[in-house]
Amino acid sequence: MTENKNREYSTLDLADDRARALQLTPVSRETLARLDRLVEVLLPVAAHTNLIARSTIPQLWTRHIADSLQLLSLAPEAQCWIDLGSGAGFPGLVIACAMADQPGASVHLVESIQKKAAFLREAAQQIQVPATVHAVRIEDFGKNNDIRADAVTARALAPLDDLMRLAHPLLKSGALGLFPKGQDVEGELTEASKSWNIEASLVPSKTSPASRIVVVKALVPRSRNVKSHVRSR
Repeated sequence: MTENKNREYSTLDLADDRARALQLTPVSRETLARLDRLVEVLLPVAAHTNLIARSTIPQLWTRHIADSLQLLSLAPEAQCWIDLGSGAGFPGLVIACAMADQPGASVHLVESIQKKAAFLREAAQQIQVPATVHAVRIEDFGKNNDIRADAVTARALAPLDDLMRLAHPLLKSGALGLFPKGQDVEGELTEASKSWNIEASLVPSKTSPASRIVVVKALVPRSRNVKSHVRSR
């Protein structure tokens, strides 16, 4: 039954959505082949796990793949990407699919849930993309690595204030932050600004009229934020 359901998704539900996604975010033939393979790997797992909401499977290409691909145009020179809370691989695995033919490209997927990390490793191996999986907490990754990223991403991970705290150790070395957010982004940005001096812009999403991508160019904690962290240690 699961196999039949997956076949139904891939042949009926996903075909039109795939075409719409490719109109929004065109890719090379080689990248498309890798993305098709990612979908093949993901669907059987998504049918019986919570990797992605099952209700979104018919819109897998526009809601997840194109939504991830659009980040690439915001950091066209980035070679090293770090994706926080990678989950099912959006946007990290998708970005790795797009960058697989670029010499020196690397994508680091940070996912503390072991089952999800295992899926990411298996998918990266099967698709043959330049992705490394780090099965650790984001806080530990931020403190204990010497990777100098060009771009840091996180999708549907946490409110912006919390996300800034998680991403700050990586952004302070000069990486660009790319964080897709929904219709409440203005409120989240206002709340985050109470704790952080944020140099950021909001870019309209190609896949959702109500959504924005928060592009963080600089992030500095306000003094009271620093003090609160000192007291909590």
